[in-house]
Amino acid sequence: MLATTAAPTSRLRRAWRASLWALPLVLSLLFVAGVLAWVHANDAEELEQQRLTLISDALSAEAQLRARLDAEVQQVHLLAAALQAVQPGSEALAARPEVNAGLRRLWLSATWLDGRNRVLAQVPQSSAERSAMAEDGLSLHLVAPVGARGEGGTLVVRYAPSLLLKRGIPWWLARKYDVQMVDSADQVIASSTEGPGRMAQGRRPSYRVAFVGPLRAGPLAEAALSDAALELTLREPGSTTLKPLAWVLIAGFLPLVAVASWLLRRQVRQVRRAEAAWRTEAAWRRAMEDSALVALRARDAQGRLLYVNRTFCEMVGLRADELVGLAPPMPYWPPDTLDEVMQRNQRNLAGHAPREGYEARWRHRDGHLLDVMVFESPLVDAAGRQVGWMGSIVDITARKRLEERERRQVETLAHNARLTMLGEVASTLAHELNQPLTAIASYNAGIINSLAKLGVDDGPVLGALQRLGKQAAQAGRVVQRIREFLTRREPQHEECALNEVITAAVELLRKELQRGQIQLSLQLADPLPAVLADAVLVEQVVINLVRNAADALQAQPLDAQQRPRRIEIHSRLIAGEALSFVRVDVLDNGPGLGGLGVETLCAAFYSTKREGMGMGLAICRSIIEAHHGVLDAGEAPGGGARFSFSLPLHADAHAHDVEPPHDC
Repeated sequence: MLATTAAPTSRLRRAWRASLWALPLVLSLLFVAGVLAWVHANDAEELEQQRLTLISDALSAEAQLRARLDAEVQQVHLLAAALQAVQPGSEALAARPEVNAGLRRLWLSATWLDGRNRVLAQVPQSSAERSAMAEDGLSLHLVAPVGARGEGGTLVVRYAPSLLLKRGIPWWLARKYDVQMVDSADQVIASSTEGPGRMAQGRRPSYRVAFVGPLRAGPLAEAALSDAALELTLREPGSTTLKPLAWVLIAGFLPLVAVASWLLRRQVRQVRRAEAAWRTEAAWRRAMEDSALVALRARDAQGRLLYVNRTFCEMVGLRADELVGLAPPMPYWPPDTLDEVMQRNQRNLAGHAPREGYEARWRHRDGHLLDVMVFESPLVDAAGRQVGWMGSIVDITARKRLEERERRQVETLAHNARLTMLGEVASTLAHELNQPLTAIASYNAGIINSLAKLGVDDGPVLGALQRLGKQAAQAGRVVQRIREFLTRREPQHEECALNEVITAAVELLRKELQRGQIQLSLQLADPLPAVLADAVLVEQVVINLVRNAADALQAQPLDAQQRPRRIEIHSRLIAGEALSFVRVDVLDNGPGLGGLGVETLCAAFYSTKREGMGMGLAICRSIIEAHHGVLDAGEAPGGGARFSFSLPLHADAHAHDVEPPHDC
């Protein structure tokens, strides 16, 4: 499922990267489209603002014309009221100042009619004068009764609406708009311009507002014009489209961007082909470097890691991202030799690394150490300058182990040869010492018998002679058992009480321990089941362990301020579900083992004593293992050394009471 999902994602990513060349072209088209949209929106906003301004100006013009016309109506009524006291006549009418002021404004003529609509007076009087004052277009009339009830007739004032538009419209509106008065049939009643036709028939913006007022087409018309409207047409509308220069710039910009995108596409294809070739080459090189059994690393002049291959990562147990960029000290350097490794690293960075390579010890991430062989060579860049060092590292841990194993085998063979020779010497000595020891025992027995016949009853002398006989007999038995052991004969296993063997061994050494001012303490478990063992050989093991402890204690100076020299011997039964055994511990409060293990201490010819042969513990271990037991060594709980050996329990011993298992 994850692979199915990842495949389309990878294809989309490759398609996206392949089409990146078109991104500038797309962005340019989007930019041009955005500019056009902005211009269109700006034009629409300007048109709306222009429309609102046109409406506002039309309403303002209509209000000003209506105010001007209302003022004229008021002047006509004032003139009609003044004519009540005047004798009808053209001279009297022309003499009125109101008439002269009206004719200077926008009146074309003033006519005084009687009740039967007959002309009583008219200004101007001649038709020539009236024709001179006439304006193009339709003329309208203002009517006012003379007298309160019209008993004096009717005053009719004819005026030109075009003159009303020219003189009633402010100059700033007349300069900006063409103003016309039209009816519902779109016929022009009056115009502020010279053209007779409607100005709003083109593409110029216009607005029409109703202009209802005292507009009469004739002096005797009963009703005013109700469909008249005031229409304003913008003379010079602003441009609502891009200027030709802008279109030229856009038309030139888009081809240039297209050509640049095509060139970019070709460049991208070349780069992709070069990148594919580089990736192929890098993959080949990476595969060869990762398949190599030699670890590779690249460092700069300061020792910072620049590159490591997979073999190097596996060698030190760290990932490449954890190593690249690290500066000395490195995490794979052993902490206990950090100063030495840092000094050698500085010498290598200075160019003093041996050309034949050098051995080093590194530490794996899990903590185990490995031996490596490092070969350093200059790292050169493309300009031929040395920028660091390239290292080839070979893991020689297996080879070193093989060499160590071969060395140990050679030493083991030499040890075996020496042990064989020593066995032969010991066997010869045992054979040669057997007769002198037998003679000593015989002479000692003869002396005791002779003293008995002579009636000598000297207790100390007889006790010494008896002890001498026992020692000679014991020495003879030891020599005989060692001879049998060295000639690879099976030990004489027989049931024996281990506590009695320990007590007998201690009795042989008691005088020696007293001379060395060593306290001996026995803590023997009682009862202790019998074991199948060679009592003489086990006794020699106990003697050897006690004597070694005594030698270690005597090597320390005796000081009254310090604790006394002490040796403790413990015996106990360890009961287990599958196997039970008897364990003997010999502990002292001496200097201890100094961190040495039982393998080192029991190695043949290894000794911590200046005059020791290094065979005592080795023979003891061989004796215990011949009895299917185990010899162990460690630190004593209170300080000092502890030597222990365990012997398996005889099958019949299970009938005895055993104590529960203890810690070994």
